[in-house]
Amino acid sequence: MTFNETRGNDGTKPAEVTFSQAILSPSASFGGLYVPKKLPELDFEFLKAHCESHYKDLCKALFEKFDVDIDQTDLYAALDRYDAYDDPNDPVPLNKVEEDAFVSELWHGPTRAFKDMALQPFGYILSKLAEKRGENYLIMAATSGDTGPATLETFKNASNVKVACLYPDGGTSDVQRLQMVTEAATNEKVIGIHGNFDDAQTALKNLLASDSFKEKLQASQTQLSAANSVNFGRIIFQIIYHVYSYLQLVKRGEIDMGEAVYLVVPSGNFGNALGGYYAKKMGLPVEKILIASNVNNILTDLITKGEYDLTTKSLIQTTSPAMDILKSSNVERILFDKFGADRTKALMDELNQTGKYQLSSEELEILREDFDATFSSDEEGKEVIAEYAKKGYIMDPHTATCFKAYKNLRKKSLKTIIYSTAEWTKFSPTVCEALGHKAERDLDALQWVSEQFNVPVPAVIAELFEKPIVHQTVVDKEKIEEEILKFI
Repeated sequence: MTFNETRGNDGTKPAEVTFSQAILSPSASFGGLYVPKKLPELDFEFLKAHCESHYKDLCKALFEKFDVDIDQTDLYAALDRYDAYDDPNDPVPLNKVEEDAFVSELWHGPTRAFKDMALQPFGYILSKLAEKRGENYLIMAATSGDTGPATLETFKNASNVKVACLYPDGGTSDVQRLQMVTEAATNEKVIGIHGNFDDAQTALKNLLASDSFKEKLQASQTQLSAANSVNFGRIIFQIIYHVYSYLQLVKRGEIDMGEAVYLVVPSGNFGNALGGYYAKKMGLPVEKILIASNVNNILTDLITKGEYDLTTKSLIQTTSPAMDILKSSNVERILFDKFGADRTKALMDELNQTGKYQLSSEELEILREDFDATFSSDEEGKEVIAEYAKKGYIMDPHTATCFKAYKNLRKKSLKTIIYSTAEWTKFSPTVCEALGHKAERDLDALQWVSEQFNVPVPAVIAELFEKPIVHQTVVDKEKIEEEILKFI
């Protein structure tokens, strides 16, 4: 499989690259992204053959379909990281919460968030590629709360790799922050910034595209890559769990093979939704992908009105901070797939120059063939948490945003897969408040919810409060490059 570029080629980069090239150097021409030149097909026979497959076996089969240039031994070793999940035989449990609704829990890995599903194997693969090439890499990550901990976890003490992780100071939950600032691996640097996630992500993308920054790194024999979902190495793993969750419904007899389902995705940077879209395009029977946002609802405006307008919005901090995003990187890959490189470049240029763009009515109609969207307020999310807690199911505030989409957007009576992107323990004060109790500290909230609802707190979360703070750097965004170079 080869990859081309969302904004076309500028004449200085290869017109097509391999998978390994795309993940090692994820910045494409004109600041664009890499996308598969052609997606493989998941036909009925493939789906039927893997209805009973273990998750790792399904991963192997899908990678064979993608035909990427990764050594099979390295791929299999990377997938063995799923063996450390809560249940290695079922790393993505599917919980039935309504007769026609099932929650796919993507957070049973080491940092208790869905980013582990991609970053655990991806980190191993990238590190092995660097080691085999005899090259050193700086992996940059910008986080709204979950990518950072998952990136630090997968790359800690990895050979030939250093990590610089950017997070918005005050813009994550306390647990998310502690997962980052207590990380003691000497090859990793965590930098808080005065600003929001969009500021962190913009800084990351600017540095990825900066020739002068790359030259300074090369003076230290260091190459530059990224762990955000701008890197297709993340996206390929985010396709797999959509296929797995569908096959679990077939396996249980909840649906017949070939029966369509709805997917409901809580979305900020659109990587999770993009994985579902690619799975649908490859042949997974999906009726539509329903996008759930919080009040930072720019994706709702795009999908319902065709407008992407940053000039009328300011980022709002919410109780679902991993979705506090206005610049959703992976929308660009959808635009490319629907409208081609020339139109994508024109729209991205317009966004960069004016802060907005508008799809035509015909383009909006094409987009809505695969997507619909809505958003929830913090209070609506808390009501959902309380409602389902009474039924015996505890969820985090990101998952809670999905239920408005589930209840209001479905046009057909089809089974629905709702993606749960984080364990409740990462947002315990919000969950605690939703359940009628005000806790002064995160630790008090964790203990109260655990005792009242008989749900465990994993050791990896409880231990955070005893760890020393290792990273205390918080800087203005203009100082990010200086801090990273100092670290290198």
